[in-house]
Amino acid sequence: MKNSIAALRRSHGYSQEELAKIVGVSRQTIISIEKGRYAPSLALAFKLTQHFETTIELVFMPE
Repeated sequence: MKNSIAALRRSHGYSQEELAKIVGVSRQTIISIEKGRYAPSLALAFKLTQHFETTIELVFMPE
């Protein structure tokens, strides 16, 4: 699944480790989401989009 997590993370000045701690997952999970190898649960997707004050539709795009 395509997403803009990496761009959002960088624009807010977070490292992968920092974002992982904020949303309660491992750095490896953030890496996998950013690379499109892992589709986050709905709960995690909401945590990410709420943190960046955006919507799921603007962050996660179907391929």
